[in-house]
Amino acid sequence: MAMFSTPKRDGDLPVALRPGSHDARLSVLAAGIRVIGQIETEGVVKIEGEVEGSVRAEGQVLVAKGGVVKGDIYTRQAVVAGEVHGGILAEERVELQASSVIDGDITAPRIVVEEGGQVNGHLKMAAPDAVHRQVGRTPERNRPESPTASGSPSAFTISDSGPKKVSAGRPN
Repeated sequence: MAMFSTPKRDGDLPVALRPGSHDARLSVLAAGIRVIGQIETEGVVKIEGEVEGSVRAEGQVLVAKGGVVKGDIYTRQAVVAGEVHGGILAEERVELQASSVIDGDITAPRIVVEEGGQVNGHLKMAAPDAVHRQVGRTPERNRPESPTASGSPSAFTISDSGPKKVSAGRPN
């Protein structure tokens, strides 16, 4: 099922968005919005804008067409129609739609790639318990001690005075 189409019945909705679900939390990062830093949620996050940093969601991460994540994704389920420049680690499932571009490794028990979806990295279909053990760790290709997906050893942090560029763990 295409996650960005209109659901025909409640069963087509992500579990966290079904009526009566106690976990019906949806966060949307709209087009034109850019976040520098880590995003964490217990529900579902839909990214239509740009994120420079990791994204963690206990429910789902949805990257819409035009959405960009420059960092790793950790979630139960991921549906990508946009771009991810980093690894994806999902406990249950990853769906890559025809317009998706992934520059990084994907680890999940189930992986669906629609015709036209691009993956520049390794696919690892691990058993659910193996993925659970990896959650909290960085995907192999993008460990913090190695260069980030962009090839630069720099990262960004958020402070009261705004974003700062950090190289090798030290502010510039």
